[in-house]
This record gives sequence, C-alpha cells and structure tokens, in this order.
Amino acid sequence: MKVELNEQEYILKPKKKKNSLKMIVILLLVCVGVAFLTVDTGTPAVGNHIAVLDIMGTISENDGYTYDQQYLLDSIDTMMEDDSNKALLLHIDTPGGTVYETDELYLKIMEYKAYTNRPVYAAVENYAASGGYYVACAADAIYANRNATTGSIGVIMGDFLDLSELLDNIGVGVSYVATGPNKAMGNSYEPLTDEQRAIYQEICDESFEQFVGIIAEGRNMNEAEVRVLADGRVYTAKQAAANGLIDGIESFQTTLERLTADLGYDTIEVAHYSYSAPYTFMDYMMLGDPIGYFTKGNAAEKQSSIEIDRQPQLLMYYGNW
Repeated sequence: MKVELNEQEYILKPKKKKNSLKMIVILLLVCVGVAFLTVDTGTPAVGNHIAVLDIMGTISENDGYTYDQQYLLDSIDTMMEDDSNKALLLHIDTPGGTVYETDELYLKIMEYKAYTNRPVYAAVENYAASGGYYVACAADAIYANRNATTGSIGVIMGDFLDLSELLDNIGVGVSYVATGPNKAMGNSYEPLTDEQRAIYQEICDESFEQFVGIIAEGRNMNEAEVRVLADGRVYTAKQAAANGLIDGIESFQTTLERLTADLGYDTIEVAHYSYSAPYTFMDYMMLGDPIGYFTKGNAAEKQSSIEIDRQPQLLMYYGNW
C-alpha cells in the first residue's frame, strides 16, 4: 500500500512574555477591537487527511523543548472542526508528566472521538511510559516500535527534601507561622510526620485509582488485571503486547498504513502537527553563534522568555523518577 505523505508542518511559535509597555499597547488595541491571534495551529490546506499529532517530551504546561500543552489542545480543536480530517494518529514519545496536564490531554482526545466519531490510533516510538501510556489509552488501538518502552503505571509525588539534620549540624534554625500542623507540610526544614505522609499517600492513591480505571476502560481489561501490571515497572514492546497493553509491534509508518487501510483509502494525505520551542541562548552557543540570540529577532522578547521559578511546588507525576 502506498501512503502519500504530503506532510504539512504546523509548528507553533510559543507566546513570549511581553514587557509592561507592550502589554499596555496590547490592552489598548484589544479595547478598540483589534483581534490578536496568539496561537495559530493552522487550518490544514490539504484534502482528506490523517492528522498526526506529535506528543513528545515531558507532559506539562511547556517543557521548553518539544512539548506545549496549549498547542496540543488547540491543534485537536482545529481537527475537530475540519471535515477533511478523517482520523487522528497520536505519535507518542514521552516518559510521562504531571497528573493535571496528562488527564487534560487524555480528556481532549476523548472529546475528539465523541465529537467526530473518527478513529484514533497511537504509534509509540521510544517511550509511552506512565503519563504517556495514560494518554495512549485514549486511542482505539496502540502500536509500538519493537524497541519501545511502556508501562510504568503509577503515581509519584515529591520532592520531599529533609534538610533538618543538616541545618541542626551547622547551627541554622528555621521558624515559620502557620494556621495548622499540616499547613507547611512538605517543607525542607523538618521531616514528614506519619500523618502528613498518610495525607500525601491518599492523594497519590486517588490518582492511581483513576489511572487504573483509564487503562481498564481503554484496554478492555478488568481492574484486577491492570493492578497486577501496575507496580510501576516498565515493559518492553514484547512484554506489553503479551500483557494486552498494546495491540501490536510495528513501525510508525506501518501503523500509518494500517490506519489508512482501515479508513478504506489506498492513499491519503497527512497533516503533521508538531511543536518546536524557539532557540535559547544555549542553543545559539551550541551552534557557534551566540550573537545570533541578540541579533536574530527581538532580543528583549527573547530574554524575557528566560525564567527561573523559585517558588516551591509540590508536583505529582504520572512518570518515571
């Protein structure tokens, strides 16, 4: 079978934080009715086609490299309203990510299926681990490269870094004021109490139950079968196929051809949705062109995209540690 790969790349240029003056100008323009297109996933200028959606990198709001949550959500919205789109192929290579974004993407894919009644297949490259596998379970069928790794079914929460003994040894004390014994739990200045550990464990267990249910529904398994497999380990493609976690072992191209045939086409076009982050200063350094960071485009805007988040965050992951 011949599959016509008339691929069109829809690469999002991420929104950059503007300085205060630019923000004022934008707000003024919006007030007088000027429309701004901040995210453009594009309308595929192709005929009947399969949409290939790259799900690459760490599932999060934005991993700074190959993953952007809003881009994926907007891309799926575009497909849903495009009558020439006949199916969705999830092109997955991710070790997982945060619980919220993982479930949000899963639900958006399920919305696509319900709204369009079009098939969704998943093709796994290197990884569909933890949150990556969670997302893959939205597909009608999952196929993986023979060297792929999947599984890692579970939830992990942290980091809980206990520096209390070190601080005692160097004579540093830390004081704070809180409204309850568990308001500051998880800080680095004191160990978790048994009660606090139990609180966090309950949160993890609730997300884990949700994960088990997603797999049971998506893979037509009972929850007892899923729990046997869900001890956190990863599985090779052969192991995953033997345990019913995937439908077969084949290349991305073969899965694309399979989907084409299942749609009843001999040939079909492909619209490829792929996110790519802008070059950073280090990228230009690696290219031997550090000056390019300041001369190729608006240096002030590019500099504003460099952020250091110093706020402590408690994260819960469908992913590998």
